[in-house]
Amino acid sequence: MCTQHPDHANVPYWDKGGDAFISAKEEVRECFSAFADLGTEEFLWDWEGKYVDEAVVERLINEHYDFFKKHELGRDIFLTYRIPNIWAEPEYSLSRAFMTILSFAKLGKDLGFKNPPVFEVILPMTDSGKKMFYIQKTFTEFARATGKIFGYKNILDYINILPLIEDIPNLLHPEKILEEYFALHKKYYGFTPPYVRLHIARSDPALNSGLVPAVLAAKTAISQGYVFAKKHRIKMFPAIGVGARPFRGALNPHNIPEFLDEYRGARTVYIQSAFRYDYPLAEVKKAMKILNKKLPTLKPEIYGQKTIRTIEEICAIAVREYQKTVEKLAPFIYKYSALVPRRRERRLHVGLFGYARAIGKKKLPRAIPFCATLYSLGVPPEFIGIGRAIKKMSAEQLAAFRLTYKNFRRDLLYAGRFLNKHNLEELGKMNRAWKDVAKDVEYLEEYLDEELKPWSNEDMVYGNLTGNALLLLKDKKDFSELIVETGKYRRSLG
Repeated sequence: MCTQHPDHANVPYWDKGGDAFISAKEEVRECFSAFADLGTEEFLWDWEGKYVDEAVVERLINEHYDFFKKHELGRDIFLTYRIPNIWAEPEYSLSRAFMTILSFAKLGKDLGFKNPPVFEVILPMTDSGKKMFYIQKTFTEFARATGKIFGYKNILDYINILPLIEDIPNLLHPEKILEEYFALHKKYYGFTPPYVRLHIARSDPALNSGLVPAVLAAKTAISQGYVFAKKHRIKMFPAIGVGARPFRGALNPHNIPEFLDEYRGARTVYIQSAFRYDYPLAEVKKAMKILNKKLPTLKPEIYGQKTIRTIEEICAIAVREYQKTVEKLAPFIYKYSALVPRRRERRLHVGLFGYARAIGKKKLPRAIPFCATLYSLGVPPEFIGIGRAIKKMSAEQLAAFRLTYKNFRRDLLYAGRFLNKHNLEELGKMNRAWKDVAKDVEYLEEYLDEELKPWSNEDMVYGNLTGNALLLLKDKKDFSELIVETGKYRRSLG
């Protein structure tokens, strides 16, 4: 599933002579290229917190009729909406999204399509089955009322709700949300869904809780999803939303086998902008083919209740160490994240049309600018809280941790390429919380029995760039160009 996450540093391959900013108008072109050039099977059309072209299906079919005649939307390839969560973001977009889904269903029928072009929606920040059911029931009532008003027979009055779970407690126990949803669904519709596409976030759990809890909770969610499916005799198709760097999921064209081994059982993976635009196009296409072939075949790892309890204990330790540091650093990160260049037409982060992310009472930027700020200053967010958490784990917890997070060593040594220890020392003079991160690095090197350092002369050049970024920061000067320059090197803004 190709997505519109704005994490790329370079100009998209399809925008010759253009720039790295992708307007809402350009996103239709981007969507078609993902289908036609990259071989993606699904594209996420994002209504959450951003501006969106509401005529996407009409534009796609009108401009590329021959392609979509052969590759039918809703049957061969798929367009899936991520709708706004009306409990966190104003509902202005939701009714518009519903109306376009119904309009596209009518258009698809007139064109002879077998299925509606859009028939599933992702509900972000899902934290209860009641909210899933409310959206689904609302769509049914909306569709039936629309049919009466316009005097036509309903073509579509039911959509599949795909829960996107973004917090650690609910990722550890997604079955609680699904049980509540299934009970309400059965009572209203008279049947239970034949399948569930459980969407598992990786960026926001990492932003709010740190790398280790995000990985362990995501893997537990996959396991628990399959256990739920077996209990209810339905099919389960987990999806996972990952970025290119380890903090946000470590999915990139150079890391496919390791990623597939880590998240066995995932049937859909998000292919974000950095994956598509910050790597050579030939490598991107090859990686996409491998993913399309391998994802349906890998058996999930199922964890027993004892293992899950141990994972919960590990997460509690790691979350505590991460959050107490990030809360102290939040004002600094929030301030300088404003320098990260925009890549999409997002709405304001806060205000009438937005919603804020926070740790405690401190505001945080979104995950991508959060990561971009820290990476560009030579302090990868992967390290925050990890060393101290490992120090506090019992032998049993460490054993479970090693077995569960398979790529931990690889991910952290990779992140070490972008670590500037001198910068970290200098930052510690500005805020003592950075000294806790320095302790994390020290403890982590003890645990790994290996130094976290650059791998090559090119990595040393990257270190110089991050050193220059900190010098500009100290001089109260704009270092946004260095955020882009370092992003191009690490092949992702954040």
